[in-house]
Amino acid sequence: MVSPTVEREAVAHLRTRLGLSERRACRIVGADRKTVRYRSCRPPEAELRQRLRDLANERRRFGHRRLFVLLRREKEVSGIDRICRLDREEGLAVPGARPSAHVPRSRSRRDPTPAGRLISSRISWPAAAGSAS
Repeated sequence: MVSPTVEREAVAHLRTRLGLSERRACRIVGADRKTVRYRSCRPPEAELRQRLRDLANERRRFGHRRLFVLLRREKEVSGIDRICRLDREEGLAVPGARPSAHVPRSRSRRDPTPAGRLISSRISWPAAAGSAS
């Protein structure tokens, strides 16, 4: 699955380099012509992006949820989903925590025998006390 932006770029490339028509380029790429012609009506969010970038540079370890709270305190009316999207698009996401060196990676490294597997098929269990055999 390819994003609409990538499809638009592929169609534009085919049209400019090979001189293909829009219909033929869309058919080759497998894109719908409506998707290729679509232009976003969303207003540019340059000021909000800049403010988000500034806050993220001041507080490097804050994620989008905490940045959202800080923006709310500044009377910003944007929702959490928009802040999350802008945070992701700007590449401000904090890298995830790495596992500690002292934690074993998997259970199989500590216990060489997998759980539930018999060690030997010729194990004889002692008879229970008081059984008649």
